[in-house]
Amino acid sequence: MGTQSLVAATPYLIEQKYRDYGPEQHDVWSKLVRHRRPQLQEHACREYLEGYEIIGLQDDRLPDLSAITRCLKPRTGWSATPVSGFLPSNAFFEMLAARMFPTTTYLRGAHSLEYIPEPDIFHDVFGHVPMHAHPVFANFLQHYGAVCTDVKDAEALERLGRLFWYTVEFGLIRQDGRIKVYGSGVISSHQECTNVIEGGCLVKDFNLDEVFATPVKVDALQRVLFAIESFDQLYEAVREAEQLTNMH
Repeated sequence: MGTQSLVAATPYLIEQKYRDYGPEQHDVWSKLVRHRRPQLQEHACREYLEGYEIIGLQDDRLPDLSAITRCLKPRTGWSATPVSGFLPSNAFFEMLAARMFPTTTYLRGAHSLEYIPEPDIFHDVFGHVPMHAHPVFANFLQHYGAVCTDVKDAEALERLGRLFWYTVEFGLIRQDGRIKVYGSGVISSHQECTNVIEGGCLVKDFNLDEVFATPVKVDALQRVLFAIESFDQLYEAVREAEQLTNMH
């Protein structure tokens, strides 16, 4: 699927004007990265750390989305596609189904380094995109978008939203006998990641029924999260979710 077959998402597609970023913005990016990297070297999953190198992220310069896409496309077919801001859900799912990750080009200001409510390029690229270099995760995310594109029932969409929240946004994995992070909300937030490391939230074994039954908290630190054993488990979960959704 190319951009020509995107219906809902087309109005939101933009170009990243890379030359418009000034030294202050590259400096903010550098501060954000320096703040997160030491903790992630120890607590992020292997696939995230490998993906960070594969897509060529630089610690001191904002990412060029076209350069990232040139690294990703041959591996997993994904692109980091610039969008104008927050997307309606149908446009978001359509882009995921097309292996195009909607990526904001705006960067938070120096006054709000720790948290901003809306997505920005730090959350989107630093938090999400390294995982798109991992084939199984990449397939899971595309399949998730394709499943959601066909769902019209509000309750089913809410359940599927919880699957996204507790995996793509706040997912944990057991590796080498320890809890490691891979969800972008934990990767990009020092506070959320520290909360996990220091035992501030209950970590349960990933179970699709439990995930479906656990409401999302968007305005407070997470109190319950789920740990997978492997990324294959995620792909199985989205296929199971698809079957359950089709049965209703």
